[in-house]
Amino acid sequence: MAVLPALKYPHPTLRAKCTAVLETNEEIRRIINDMTETMYASPSCVGIAAPQVGYPLRMFVMDVSRKIGQKKNHGLLALINPVLVYSEGEKITREGCLSIPDFLGNVKRARRVIVKGLNPEGWEVEILSTGLEAIAMQHELDHLDGVLFIHRVSSLGTDLVRRKNPLDNILP
Repeated sequence: MAVLPALKYPHPTLRAKCTAVLETNEEIRRIINDMTETMYASPSCVGIAAPQVGYPLRMFVMDVSRKIGQKKNHGLLALINPVLVYSEGEKITREGCLSIPDFLGNVKRARRVIVKGLNPEGWEVEILSTGLEAIAMQHELDHLDGVLFIHRVSSLGTDLVRRKNPLDNILP
């Protein structure tokens, strides 16, 4: 496994609609393993989509259990060719992205979602998610269609903020 470099906005791969994975094989599982290692190597990251690491394929990995207080979740998920089949409710939350590391933005998302896709072994799965997991799932699904969280922010002037550097309070 390897930690892959994350593409940064405005790299064109981040804005492209990804192609479906035609076969779950060892190469696809290797990419998923590398994506998982990349996600775990990034302390605040709870998900990563294939285009963020240079693969314009419809797949992502996520694990919101890394966040404090996230009790209701499925742990590590890897989904291939995922499709949102149901959503309900609305919630505005502050999101960030490994590909846009300097900013956070307020984004409206569904509170509850159901997503279908394939697991790395090629079996169809259906995942019901709520809370942070549902939000992260929608964020990663957007990446597969070339949509970034900054494109969902209502007002770039008021809803997009620069991330604070933890050293800002220490350095003169």
